[in-house]
Amino acid sequence: MTPEMLANLISAHAAPLVLFARQWCALPDDVVQEAFVQLHLQQPPPDDPVAWLYRVVRNRAVSASRSDRRRRDRESRRAVDAGWFQPAPDGDRLDRIAAMDALQELPLPEREIIIAHLWGGLTFAQIGGLVDCSAATAFRRYQTALQQLRTRLGVSCPNSN
Repeated sequence: MTPEMLANLISAHAAPLVLFARQWCALPDDVVQEAFVQLHLQQPPPDDPVAWLYRVVRNRAVSASRSDRRRRDRESRRAVDAGWFQPAPDGDRLDRIAAMDALQELPLPEREIIIAHLWGGLTFAQIGGLVDCSAATAFRRYQTALQQLRTRLGVSCPNSN
């Protein structure tokens, strides 16, 4: 397949393919891009590249959706198994669903730090390397995110007495 043919296919079909993939997955642009890369590598090229693209996009989008669902299920089980949202021994209860919703409402950088530290077990130095900041900045962002979670959940800091 020549670069011109591929460029014409991208121009004519990328947007409709993204719309098509959006039915199944959260990242349709990635799925479509991967399909075009796969098309470019096909030797020999398919007889009907448009039909081939739609089939590949559908298959990749469905696979991406399944992977995303498995990841969410795994994270939900991990949250429950880890005991992060379990009732405290003294009877105080933290609503797991409300806590997960509050976590989802955090901006991505703060959510990423909370998850990396609490569930991933990363140190603040490791998190700093991950998000490109110092360990001290990662710790401050972690504290800020925890305070936002406490505020949203109406929970006071257990060590503030």
